[in-house]
Amino acid sequence: MDKGERVSCVAEFLDLMANCPSDTIILRKDDIAEEFYDLKTGLAGEILQKVSNYRRRLAVLGDFDSVKSRALRDFIRESNGTGKVVFTADLEAAVALLK
Repeated sequence: MDKGERVSCVAEFLDLMANCPSDTIILRKDDIAEEFYDLKTGLAGEILQKVSNYRRRLAVLGDFDSVKSRALRDFIRESNGTGKVVFTADLEAAVALLK
C-alpha cells in the first residue's frame, strides 16, 4: 500500500488481494481503517471471510497489547489461533503464527 492509504472497505481489500503476488498479505495496523477494529461495523468479519474464501493468509503488524475492547481482544486471540489471520507486534512473530 502507498503511504497514507488505508483499507477502509471490502472492495479495497479485494483490490489489494488481487494485486498481491503472494498468498500472504502483510499490513501494518495503521494500513487498515479504524472501523475494522470496531467489530460492530462488520468490516473485520467481512475481510476475514474474504481471506478464508480466497485461501489467503493475513498478518497485521502493530501494538495490540493496549486494546481495551474485550471483544476485540477475544477476536485477536481467536484469529491468532487459526494461523490464517494473525495480529502481532512484528514480522518474526507473524511468521511463527502463520500456518
